[in-house]
Amino acid sequence: MTRTAVFAPFEIVEGDRASGLVLVADHARRDLPEEYGDLGLPANEFDRHIAYDIGVEMVTRKLAALTGAPAVIAGFSRLLIDPNRGEDDPTLIRQLYDGTVVPANYPMAPEERERRLDLFYRPYHDAVGAMVASVAAASGKAPFIFSVHSFTPIFQGFVRPWHAGVLWDLDDRVAHPLIDALAADPLLIVGDNEPYDGALRGDTMYRHAIVNGFAHALLEIRQDLIADDGGAEEWAGRLAPIVDALNRRPDIHEVRQYGSRTGPLTLI
Repeated sequence: MTRTAVFAPFEIVEGDRASGLVLVADHARRDLPEEYGDLGLPANEFDRHIAYDIGVEMVTRKLAALTGAPAVIAGFSRLLIDPNRGEDDPTLIRQLYDGTVVPANYPMAPEERERRLDLFYRPYHDAVGAMVASVAAASGKAPFIFSVHSFTPIFQGFVRPWHAGVLWDLDDRVAHPLIDALAADPLLIVGDNEPYDGALRGDTMYRHAIVNGFAHALLEIRQDLIADDGGAEEWAGRLAPIVDALNRRPDIHEVRQYGSRTGPLTLI
């Protein structure tokens, strides 16, 4: 974990914005601003999935290099505030996560909650929104948004059998061909809306893709498969030709409103 006095809530990895593709990494880092210390937690908690998505930053950077696409990487640990939640989501700032109490998050004064939104969450989403808009302008077409995450092999005693899972809501333009392409490898077990449901109101895909009618998918990779440089390289190499092929499809760059299983669409 890195703690810095001058803290950037996001990083932009530059790429060819005319390609029409945007990569997003919500939970890539476990870093905290210096003023927050360790949130009252021992150092080993920041080696766990509760702090960040292990391996995702490496995969995203390598995938950006292979595809030439730009990427937006969140710069803060989800224990500070979770960028992949709506502002009204009760899990936006966790007080208890997978058995760990986060002392600095309880009790949470309304002023502190708003401060974290203003300093970290909103600047990150402003950066994602600006990147999506700039890619649309540079390419002259609706952008394709691809989000990279990772998950734990075991959660609350349940062994998760998947090597990867594709999360989506109602727009299946990316989800189905991505699942099919990954599942073409007989050694891979690929989940369809596993290990989580992709319909989450107010999350990153909802606010930047679904409400705008942009094609998208969120890919979850099992963290032990990408925890080192070799695994990240392998998965980026597997994904790059699939993502490139999807990005060449005309329907991927059309604005289409599918709605959401979470209810009527609301601009955020």
